[in-house]
Amino acid sequence: MDLSIVIPAYNEVRKIPRDIRECADFLRAGGLAGEIIVADDGSTDGTADAAEATDAGAGVELRVLRLRHGGKGWAVRNGMMQTRGDYAMFIDSGSCIPLEDVRPGLEMLRRGECEIAHASRKLPDSVITIPQPLHRRLFSRMFRLLVMLYLGLPRHLTDTQCGCKMYRGDVARELYGMCRSDGFLFDLEVLMRARARNYRVKEFPVHWTCDRDSRLKPARQVAHTISDLIALKRMLRSEAKR
Repeated sequence: MDLSIVIPAYNEVRKIPRDIRECADFLRAGGLAGEIIVADDGSTDGTADAAEATDAGAGVELRVLRLRHGGKGWAVRNGMMQTRGDYAMFIDSGSCIPLEDVRPGLEMLRRGECEIAHASRKLPDSVITIPQPLHRRLFSRMFRLLVMLYLGLPRHLTDTQCGCKMYRGDVARELYGMCRSDGFLFDLEVLMRARARNYRVKEFPVHWTCDRDSRLKPARQVAHTISDLIALKRMLRSEAKR
């Protein structure tokens, strides 16, 4: 199997059928043998039912994971651990990024240039058609500065929280098998674990449209975010000592 696509979803009943069809069309257009895994994070609006009722079409396997509500990291982790592809990716629900834009990331992985490829909204060739509200942009800048200073992540990474990431399949299953973060800081934990194993991370530009209906509201949870960052660093430091 060439590519596994994981879609984490929480109360996305209006969006998930389109997400599935777009991913299926992408796989077929590229001649890729693939699967789509919808990781439903305990939705209460019938998202899982809507996903199961969607026809992915010929040649594409669709699976729906009905999970308890645990957070985005929990959903992505469970989805990634179920992947079987030579390459694996997750992409947020809502069609914020055209699927055709991820092809350069897949090619970087195929050529062996890196083990992890991240979409980035911050590269010179990236195009933002509908930006985030000002308060979210300000929070994003402060968050990146805090993360770089506190966790010491490489400064060449411009957009650690973009909701589209691709991996060599075995690397994805290894890293997510170790991940413990259930919330939106899971991206950072995976990056820290990747760095400890000397996995290479490259970014690729995308066209991006802000989903104003996003379920993620990190700016409302600043204190919780800071405490989670501290806990994450302590956990990784403790593991390193052991």
